[in-house]
Amino acid sequence: MAVQFRDYYETLGVSRGATIDEIKSAFRNLARKYHPDVAKDKKAGEEKFKEINEAYEVLSDPEKKRKYDELGANWQQGDQFQAPPQGWASGGNGGGTEFHFDGTGFSDFFEAFFGRRSRVGESEGVHFSDESFVRPRRDLEADIMVTLEEALNGSTRQISLRRSPNSQAETYTVKIPPGIREGQRIRLAGRGENGGDLFLRVSLERHPDFRVQDGDLYYDLELAPWEAVLGTQITIPTLGGRAKLKVPAGTQSGRKFRLAKQGLPRKGSTRGDLYAVTKIETPSRVSDKERHLWEELAQTSSFNPRQ
Repeated sequence: MAVQFRDYYETLGVSRGATIDEIKSAFRNLARKYHPDVAKDKKAGEEKFKEINEAYEVLSDPEKKRKYDELGANWQQGDQFQAPPQGWASGGNGGGTEFHFDGTGFSDFFEAFFGRRSRVGESEGVHFSDESFVRPRRDLEADIMVTLEEALNGSTRQISLRRSPNSQAETYTVKIPPGIREGQRIRLAGRGENGGDLFLRVSLERHPDFRVQDGDLYYDLELAPWEAVLGTQITIPTLGGRAKLKVPAGTQSGRKFRLAKQGLPRKGSTRGDLYAVTKIETPSRVSDKERHLWEELAQTSSFNPRQ
């Protein structure tokens, strides 16, 4: 299957030798610029954000990145590439996987090289009886990218399925329930092959501000040294908007501030929490006046962290 090649390094604006920290930093900077909540052009921002997410999905995962880098010399063969044999990266179980999806949040390139599309269920072949033959019922599996906002509030998504290169696209409505988790599957009954089901395996979209752990969200709260020492009041992002947070004087790096019920839905009617984790940042460059003040502070302060 010929697909349009995606240069994930170019998408994130990093070199092929970039470190994981450089990749992470590039993703966060671009994601904060193109996130649909802040982008001036919402539609264009949403598409760009998906491209950035896909690139980060591959380059931040050591195994996916290794397989992507193995393409190597194929970069010189133009924009059209032939997908490798089934199982090269997807780990699917069954040959001849030709079905194609739109609306899942992933590109053709990702689906072909890194997706986990597969036919599962009964074995290949035909079942014969005395009077007729019946093709086996088979389930289909594929990936779907779900935003944290969708995981919080739920949503309805339109996806299309093309079962072979020359077949007509079939469009289905997918209901994403609140509280959906990474790795969970959404079942579309009877949409597989010959009465089988279609399962969409959830991959949570990476967010520029939050990390997900179970139903809780984690936010890196970067503080200037004087904010940690003197205390301050700031606003931080949440999935529903912004919230005020009071940082007391003498706050240490790594301290967690809990914002109750600002995370993702848990089982039942409860909701997880949002944790702001402090990280004290120091300036990499200072003016002559600032250096003089720091030197004066060093001479007058009695604080010594090594005692």
